[in-house]
Amino acid sequence: MAAIRAYLDYNASAPLLAAAREAMVAAFDAANPSSVHAEGRAARRLVDNARRDVATLVNGKPEHVVFTSGATEGASTLLTPDWQMGRGAIRMSRLYVCEADHPCLLNGGRFPAAQVTRIGVDADGIVDLAALMAALGGHDKAEGLPLVAIHAANNETGVIQPLDRVAAIVKAAGGVLVVDAVQAAGRVPIDMAAGYADNLFLSSHKIGGPKGVGAIVAASDLMMPRPLINGGGQEKGHRGGTENLPGIAGFGAAAREAVNGLVTIEAVRLRRDEVETTVKMLVPDVEIFGTGAPRLANTTFFAIPGVKAETAQIAFDLAGVALSAGSACSSGKVGPSHVLKAMGYGDSLGALRVSVGPSTSAGEIELFRIALAGIAARRVRKGEAA
Repeated sequence: MAAIRAYLDYNASAPLLAAAREAMVAAFDAANPSSVHAEGRAARRLVDNARRDVATLVNGKPEHVVFTSGATEGASTLLTPDWQMGRGAIRMSRLYVCEADHPCLLNGGRFPAAQVTRIGVDADGIVDLAALMAALGGHDKAEGLPLVAIHAANNETGVIQPLDRVAAIVKAAGGVLVVDAVQAAGRVPIDMAAGYADNLFLSSHKIGGPKGVGAIVAASDLMMPRPLINGGGQEKGHRGGTENLPGIAGFGAAAREAVNGLVTIEAVRLRRDEVETTVKMLVPDVEIFGTGAPRLANTTFFAIPGVKAETAQIAFDLAGVALSAGSACSSGKVGPSHVLKAMGYGDSLGALRVSVGPSTSAGEIELFRIALAGIAARRVRKGEAA
C-alpha cells in the first residue's frame, strides 16, 4: 500500500478540525452539565455555547437545538407517528420518503413499513414533485397528518433537492417536513428562519467535528416528536441521558468553522472540477451522475464502463487514494447503489464517489490522477486482450 495518501472521502467523514480537537480536549475534564454547582454551571456554558454555534450554522434558534448521538438517532427520533403539541398528542399517519434518500430515512424510523410511501426521482436524482403532490393530495387527514422526510443533498451524487418547492407542497398539504441536512450543512446555506423545514438533523463528523454526536434543529418548539430516549429530562426532555460534553464542544467548534467555510466554497468547487476534468480526460466514456441538476461543490459520482466499482476502489486504495464506492454507512459493505437504481440505472451498477474539502491539496488531486491513469491503462489492455 502506498506510503503517501490522498483522502478524498469527505462525505463519509471530514477530517477532525484542529479547533474541534482543542475544544474536545478542554471539555474532557468538565463536570456534569446538569449539576447546579459552579463546576456544573461551567460545563453547562460549554453546552450552551455549542448549541448557539450549531444554531448559527443553520440560522435557527439555540433553544430549538437538541443534541443527539448522530444523524441516525436524529432520523429515528423525528420519523415517528407520535408527536406532541404542548400536552396534546398529534398523530402522523403516513411517512413519505424519497427513493434516493439515505437508508436512515428509507428505513422509516419508527413507522411500520406499511405506513411508508416512497416517492421516485428523475434521471438526475431530483424528487418527482408531481408524484409528491399527488401522494399528499390523496392523503387521508382523518387518520392523521402526513410526514415528509427528504435529504437536502444526496450523499452519493451530491445532487441538491429543490427544498423550497418541496416545502411549499408539504405546507399546502398541511404536512410536516423533516430534512436530512447532513451533507448540506457547511456546503450550502441553510436558513431555518426562512421556512427551510419544520425539523432537520445534522451530523458533527461530516463538518469536521467528532463522531458520535449530532443535532436536531426545529423551526419551533410548539410541536415535537415523542422522545426516542427517555431519561432524566436533559435537552428539555427531548433526549434523555447525560450530554456527551467533549463531543458537543467539538461539534460547536466545527460548526463555527463551517460557517466561515461557506465563503470559500468556490475553492472546493475548483478542486472537484479538477477531478472531473481528469476523469473525462483519462476515461472519455465515463458517466458522471447528476450533472443535469444542482450539485454540492465538493462531490462527484462516476462510473467507469467495464470496471467494477469495488475493484476500482481497491485499486485506488492500494495506490494511496481513499474514496468511496457509494455510501459509507453499511458496515463497510460495497454493492450496487440504491441511488442509481432510483435514478433508473438498474440495480447492478456501481460507481465511485470522490468528495473533497477545504484542505484538499493539489498534491492529492495529482495522486488521484496517477492512480486513475493506472486503472485506465489496465482497462485498455484488458479490452485489447478481449
